[in-house]
Amino acid sequence: QVQLVESGGGLVQAGGSLKLSCAASGSIFSIATMGWYRQVPGKQRELVATITSGGTTNYADSVKGRFTISRDNAKNTVFLEMNSLKFEDTAVYYCNADGVLFRSRAGSYGAWGQGTQVTVSS
Repeated sequence: QVQLVESGGGLVQAGGSLKLSCAASGSIFSIATMGWYRQVPGKQRELVATITSGGTTNYADSVKGRFTISRDNAKNTVFLEMNSLKFEDTAVYYCNADGVLFRSRAGSYGAWGQGTQVTVSS
């Protein structure tokens, strides 16, 4: 099993910055794609940003130019640097790992983190 542990959420004023981190643990050989999604009550979980092991990134239009996703493949960790935060960025942010290959187990796996709250005050 792969476990994802997120950190870095909190309360920030509009225009401020936060950096989220997510570390995957387990006997992992590689992770194809890691990403961040967010959800507000009553709405579906939505993509924020993803990054492949080769560094290819994808962003939601609403965060382009403000958020930056990066990863450390050696540490199986993904980061989300969030700048110029807006009230509408308030949500629970979830880390995702897709295409997880283990050293001692066949198959490809995926996992979600437990979520971290980001609250932007206007």
